[in-house]
Amino acid sequence: MVNEWADRPAESGEEGESDALQGKLDSLKSFISRLQRVVVAFSGGVDSSLVLKAALDALGPENVLAITVVSPLMPERDQGTAQAVAQSLGARHRIITTDELQVEEIAANPPNRCWHCKKNTFALLTGIARQEGYLAVLDGTNRTDCSDYRPGMAAIRSFDTVYSPLLECGLDKQEVRRLARGLGLSNWNLPAQACLASRIPYGVPLTMESLEQVARAEAVLIELGLRNVRVRHHGQIARIEVAPEELDKVLNRGSLRVISGRIKACGFAYVTLDLDGYRTGSLNEVLV
Repeated sequence: MVNEWADRPAESGEEGESDALQGKLDSLKSFISRLQRVVVAFSGGVDSSLVLKAALDALGPENVLAITVVSPLMPERDQGTAQAVAQSLGARHRIITTDELQVEEIAANPPNRCWHCKKNTFALLTGIARQEGYLAVLDGTNRTDCSDYRPGMAAIRSFDTVYSPLLECGLDKQEVRRLARGLGLSNWNLPAQACLASRIPYGVPLTMESLEQVARAEAVLIELGLRNVRVRHHGQIARIEVAPEELDKVLNRGSLRVISGRIKACGFAYVTLDLDGYRTGSLNEVLV
């Protein structure tokens, strides 16, 4: 497949950027090739999809296994995306199921919940890798992830055989999307996703009911044509975050009435719109 950035004449200033980006892609494949046989922690998002594509190109499909960990914290639509993308890439793909709500340190939802969650997930993945002769596990952390509070990154680094090749090669989110688009990945522009627990304020225990409530509410908003949204769960109140570029879709009387009715039908008594709009990790704003 021809890369997008090599498939059209470069405009002023773009040629150097394209060369640099191609250099990072080459470095990514080179980094992965040294690991010989790998498991890819595959969520179906653009980051892990680029890692999977690079691993397949560098090592061949016989040396790569994509594993998607399904749990109550994962929106059901993400599982479908992961299956479709893995199939389109010709990757061997396995789905394993776990119930993180049975882990007390996760269900209690402390500020370092993500550390416990990643520890649990990568213990599963490294265990499978070790049993089946894979030498490493790859995750999709990129350089942009370092700008937010992410205790899970420390958990990932605690495993000797887990690597973050996008981070190692200096790729940020924008570069990941450009590479994914150039390589023809169907999900190159898929909005960033996070586990459903990130919609529940720290200290509020996670329950299947609250997670399913959030999942249903977000599915409603996506069905109504919004792409980049979050529904933060504050008891009886749903706080909706909409990307700034999509606010015009909701700021009219008709849309607000429909959204309010549909979200209340998910079990909320009140529906609010966050005037600051969607931003990653908004529940981290209360942390000192």
